Amino acid sequence: MLAWAVVTALPLLWAVVSSFKTDNEILNDPWSLPASPQGSNWVRAWTEANIGRYFLNSILVVGGALLLTMLLGSLVAYALARYEFRGNRVIYYTFVAAMFFPVFLALVPLFFVVQQLGLLGTYQGLILVYAAYAVPFTVFFLHSFFRTLPSEVAEAAFIDGCSHGAVFFRVMLPMARPGLVAVGIFNFLGLWNQYLLPLVLNPDPDRYVLAQGLAALSVSQGYRSDWGGLFAGLTIAMLPVLVAYVAFQRHIRAGMTAGAVK
Repeated sequence: MLAWAVVTALPLLWAVVSSFKTDNEILNDPWSLPASPQGSNWVRAWTEANIGRYFLNSILVVGGALLLTMLLGSLVAYALARYEFRGNRVIYYTFVAAMFFPVFLALVPLFFVVQQLGLLGTYQGLILVYAAYAVPFTVFFLHSFFRTLPSEVAEAAFIDGCSHGAVFFRVMLPMARPGLVAVGIFNFLGLWNQYLLPLVLNPDPDRYVLAQGLAALSVSQGYRSDWGGLFAGLTIAMLPVLVAYVAFQRHIRAGMTAGAVK
């Protein structure tokens, strides 16, 4: 585990350290510490390279998609897990099968669907596609979690006069908090690092998300030999993911283990 931690963490630490170095230090002595930390790399990446705009675009798109995904995914998972009706298993396994469908095969028809809806190159189009992309995994993850929650609590709420909607939002969702946090973090990581979908569905440079902006920055900065600015942009892209994981790592472990046994 220690060796695996070193292999995983070393590239991240190297990128962070390199973001404070000059181009000469990065190319001539890549493993050394910066002689004088270059905070200007971060300023240049945020302003001149438009990383700030791409960062805000990603926050908007991923945040909207995450809210929509968690709402729809939890509703569907709860209904499939707690209510028996004809076609229940068919619907559930359809969502499971969607997880194995390669997104590459859907790019061309997806492009024309989004184009015909007038949502090509818009935030709304990306949010809807991101949500559709993440809902199957959310349903699969939360389905088993909702099945482990005690039925007695929901029955007591019904006896007290709660409606089905009130039981879901006021009773079951708070009880499912560890699972919601865990699947929310997994969805955030996947959507934040998404590159293929925005590459096809978001051709407007003003609406680039961070993954697209970093790819453009890698090309432009490589020709300009501004490696310090490139590493600063990479570090800015990594920070939200690292902060989210460090802040919610206990909830992720709790959610994974709570849904594993009944």
